[in-house]
Amino acid sequence: MDGIDVSWVTSDGETVAETGPGRTYAYDPALRARLVAVAADPDRALTDPLSDLERDVTDAHTRAVASFIAEAGLEKDRVDFVGLHGQTVCHRPEKRFTRQLCDAARAAASLQITVVAAFRQADVAAGGQGAPLAPIYHRALVAGRPAPVAVLNWGGVGNVTYIDGDTILAFDTGPASALIDDFVARRTGAAFDADGRLAATGTADRGLVADLMADPSFTETPPKSLDRNHFHTRAQAVETLSDADGAATLAAFTVAATLAARDHFPNPPREWLVAGGGRHNRFLMERLQAGAGVPVSPVEAIGLDGDFLETQCFAYLAIRSHLGLALSLPTTTGVPKPMPGGQTVSPP
Repeated sequence: MDGIDVSWVTSDGETVAETGPGRTYAYDPALRARLVAVAADPDRALTDPLSDLERDVTDAHTRAVASFIAEAGLEKDRVDFVGLHGQTVCHRPEKRFTRQLCDAARAAASLQITVVAAFRQADVAAGGQGAPLAPIYHRALVAGRPAPVAVLNWGGVGNVTYIDGDTILAFDTGPASALIDDFVARRTGAAFDADGRLAATGTADRGLVADLMADPSFTETPPKSLDRNHFHTRAQAVETLSDADGAATLAAFTVAATLAARDHFPNPPREWLVAGGGRHNRFLMERLQAGAGVPVSPVEAIGLDGDFLETQCFAYLAIRSHLGLALSLPTTTGVPKPMPGGQTVSPP
């Protein structure tokens, strides 16, 4: 919920020919507050039509896309599709339910461009986890690198893609930035722990980290996915700690959870490539490097843009959706077979 990311991709749905720059458009604070309230109330997100909120979220997205097209100097008639993921407010794959606020028809009419949306619904309806959906894009990006490779995305929740030739395995690793951001916001009013400076001054409570790592999600066999708020109840114990020690404890938990993913890899990765906002946290990256025992690098090290990898992914998946290609695999979401998906809506 930090904002709306927009970027562009040129692809045939298999290889990636070109990626362009990306931009982030912040949510209006009042709209963001409404989203936070809904995400914190799963029962409401499950049952409430949320019509007004969906309309406002859709309009914010279409304004962001229109602004990006103009600011990036793109010719509008060159844009074949807008892959519009929308804003997730509830993800309950065990109930075969996932909800992203996005009115594709409204967006297509506003933009006068074909919109592809509803990327996760077919996977979840078929019994998959509906996440992560980035692995097929990751495979396209690291083709030709020495394998195995682990591509880690540290967003609110962490997810990893393990790629080794024809083997592709993906799953959510546990917390990434969400727990730390929320804790720091409550304690200091800051949006995040810049560079991990607060955590670096504290001491992690190892007993509490061990308690957090006892969550049964870590021993579940992949594929598996997690809601952003999955660990919030268990992590309330950090409230007894100081600001610095609480941040250090949550950082240690994030790294331990990420490294525990190796228990599910067929072979040790030869490198970790890190995308998402968490790669900007120097403290987290240093701790991950210390624990991994192999090179850990931001994806910029191989010429990628880690701030916009995920939004590029949904542009890429929009093309694959149009072509009827799979968006997810049994080894990435647990879906029974390679699963196409997405809803395509042309402008009236």
